Amino acid sequence: MQSEQINYIPIFMQLLLAVGFVVGMIIISGKLGPKRLSENKDKNFECGIESVGNARIPFSVKYFIVAILFVLFDVEVIFLYPWAVNFKELGVEGMFKMIIFMMLLLVGFFYIIKKKALEWE
Repeated sequence: MQSEQINYIPIFMQLLLAVGFVVGMIIISGKLGPKRLSENKDKNFECGIESVGNARIPFSVKYFIVAILFVLFDVEVIFLYPWAVNFKELGVEGMFKMIIFMMLLLVGFFYIIKKKALEWE
């Protein structure tokens, strides 16, 4: 029992080191950082373009749909890579499971096309 608990010591040490580093950097930056604030320094600045108007403008829902679809199909690739590496060991059963997986993804992809989620107006 004790030998199993000893195996967790490096994990706890790494966790303690990571948390300590983050907390230390926050404290050091608050104490040692520059304190000279001005209106010019507090302006928003991005890519050399002066910001105009409110930053809280609403985005189109299409933007979020495309982002979610990108993540969805990115996760598909995460599942395809281990399957391709272990293709021979999985045999016929693995092949049928992957065919079912791909068919479900194709059904979802055709649904997305039917709903015109990828078309911009």
